[in-house]
Amino acid sequence: MKINFDKGSGLVPVIIQDDSTLQVLMLGYMNEEAFEKTKNEGIVTFYSRSKNRLWTKGEESGNFLTVKDIRIDCDQDTLLIKAAPKNVVCHTGSFSCFGDKDPKGFLYELEEKICRRIDNKTEDSYTYSLYQRGINKVAQKVGEEAVELVIESKDDNEDLFKNEAADLMYHFLILLKTKGFSLEDIEKVLQNRNR
Repeated sequence: MKINFDKGSGLVPVIIQDDSTLQVLMLGYMNEEAFEKTKNEGIVTFYSRSKNRLWTKGEESGNFLTVKDIRIDCDQDTLLIKAAPKNVVCHTGSFSCFGDKDPKGFLYELEEKICRRIDNKTEDSYTYSLYQRGINKVAQKVGEEAVELVIESKDDNEDLFKNEAADLMYHFLILLKTKGFSLEDIEKVLQNRNR
């Protein structure tokens, strides 16, 4: 990865994106030293133009950004860092510097939580207890939730319909994990069909 720090007088803009939801969290700048520190430590460090020094995001608040992936743009003068935020990102207390948490992309966050509960064998978790019962029970539960959604779709109660749709999505994510697939795998199938 060869970054052109010369274009921006030694600095490159860095877009920070939530690794699980893909929501843009903030924009900062890095010099070469900040980039190397970020790469080596796995925690996002910027070059603060106002403080004129390196600044690790979360050094005062504890709300660090753990690096998951680093990408460079085609001109080699802008970085995209996908990170896992420990908590809110903005100094105002907002989830991101661009506002509140966006519900779009939350399914990925939920999928991660489901995978953690299963992988960690969380004993008091409904998710893990259903997973332990095997593929037949998980598939049966998805079928039950699908039928309940169909029934609610024929009525006019919007809240019940949305809740049944949420139940179906939740159990569908458990089914994907049980089968060894991810939401991204299904998105790729849809993406290929769209061509």
